[in-house]
Amino acid sequence: MLLLDCTTEPAGLTHLLEAGTEVNVVADAFVQSPAHLAAHGGHAFFLLWQLQTGANLNQQDWFGEAPIHKAAKVGSLECLALLVASHASIDLRNKDGQTAEDLALALGFLDCAQFLATAKHIQNRKTTAQSCHSQSGNEENLPSNSATRQKRACASNRSINKKRMRSNGMAFTPQ
Repeated sequence: MLLLDCTTEPAGLTHLLEAGTEVNVVADAFVQSPAHLAAHGGHAFFLLWQLQTGANLNQQDWFGEAPIHKAAKVGSLECLALLVASHASIDLRNKDGQTAEDLALALGFLDCAQFLATAKHIQNRKTTAQSCHSQSGNEENLPSNSATRQKRACASNRSINKKRMRSNGMAFTPQ
């Protein structure tokens, strides 16, 4: 494919543009897009260009792998950081049920596996915080008992955080 022959020089991008390459076009029998190839080659510059031109971050190939899997398989921390920052799905699984983190760990790219684990942890914390925040304003619209329990847990955490300790060990709530 033409993408593999390009250098990081602007002339390489010009050749791609002149050839009329589309960002989500399937490049081979394995259903790999130019974003897959850029991530698999560890070419963050070309991956960024693909993402800026509308490449599908989560497009899966024949093996069920997205660009995040390809970057993890070659240990490209730069490509992984770019994909995570662009909101690629960290939990996406290939046909063997493996996430990008699983692949990085299995192939010995411990820094990449740690990065993905940390990114997933941060993403989960943000989701939990958003869930607590979104439920705090609409008590009458809660659909189930589990949602009510979650709201109460969030509310009780907030009220505990508002309490202050006096020097004598007694708690008081500011007015």
